[in-house]
Amino acid sequence: MATRPGQNRHDWKVTRMKTRLIAPLTALLALSACVAPTGPIEVTRFHVPDTSQLAKGTIAVEPAAGMDGQSLELHSFMAAVRSELQRLGYSDAAAGSGNQVALVRLVRQRYQPERARSPVSVGVGGSTGSYGSGLGVGIGLNLSGPPPEQVETELAVAIKDRKSDKVLWEGRASFAVRASSPLAQTQLGAPKMAAALFAGFPGNSGETITVR
Repeated sequence: MATRPGQNRHDWKVTRMKTRLIAPLTALLALSACVAPTGPIEVTRFHVPDTSQLAKGTIAVEPAAGMDGQSLELHSFMAAVRSELQRLGYSDAAAGSGNQVALVRLVRQRYQPERARSPVSVGVGGSTGSYGSGLGVGIGLNLSGPPPEQVETELAVAIKDRKSDKVLWEGRASFAVRASSPLAQTQLGAPKMAAALFAGFPGNSGETITVR
């Protein structure tokens, strides 16, 4: 078949237009694949009535009592907490110094959820009437397999006055995600949990909120 004049040029323009449309879409899909959804993260905070001492001065971020100070995982969460405190207006201080101290506690555990109902159910039903009777037996089988393994993380921080050892503020954030979720990884989960914990700092004392 003979090629019409200008046909190759037209096809080249169509191909170039398709490339221009596909390239941004591909980049957008790649970006969305790298961003993990957040939460929900449950957050509870408590603080003293007078919060004028908070979010100013120097503060050191240290492991809470009983925590392994050599844990790389704990240090990742401590770094995330330190970043949030600096964002709030604190100046970073070395361990053992500073006007205040933020004590960080981290608990992470894996567990296998149990289903709320039995995987096999049997139902029997009967009916009678003027024109006869009937009896039915129904068997339901749940073949979806066990629920996916979960990772539960709890981050707790207590801010104390260094001199008096008085607790000025404390909060805890917790959430659970599938073990396969990117948020189960410390590098991504730590900053998101710290950001949720200090959102709206100092928060309403005694109130539990959900951050998504």
